[in-house]
Amino acid sequence: MTVVSSHKDPEALTLTFVAEFDASVERVWQIWEDARQLERWWGPPTWPATFDRHDFVPGGRSSYYMTGPEGEKARGWWVTTSIQPPHRLEFDDGFADENGQPVADMGTVHGVVTLEEFEGRTRMTSVSTFENMEQLEQMSAMGMEEGMREAMGQIDTLLAEEVRA
Repeated sequence: MTVVSSHKDPEALTLTFVAEFDASVERVWQIWEDARQLERWWGPPTWPATFDRHDFVPGGRSSYYMTGPEGEKARGWWVTTSIQPPHRLEFDDGFADENGQPVADMGTVHGVVTLEEFEGRTRMTSVSTFENMEQLEQMSAMGMEEGMREAMGQIDTLLAEEVRA
């Protein structure tokens, strides 16, 4: 299993995942910067993602939707707030309506992803910080923890493939 630990901290309003991969930091970074690779793992297997837009620069916007088993679509967005290739990425993430516009009442989650070499592998730590306890509990009830575990579990297969130019 790719994910080696996960931890929900209600006091800090965070959900943290630590995953390790048999690939270089630079290779793992590619799964974040390349929309075609990102969409192959961002959603859980039963809710694959499609990125309409992925401007991977500070201030850049990304929009995507995940398609459920019955064809239903759940839309989302990102605004990249900081990029320090190939070691750190920060972004604000939220739900979107059918037109791709942010759904304000669902709030925003701030994500911080760090990549570091660890014992010849790459350790990826992903920390999601929520606005308040209600949002953290709502996302937990929606299955965010299990969904992220399943999504990250798809990364090893992707990393094992050769990158095509």
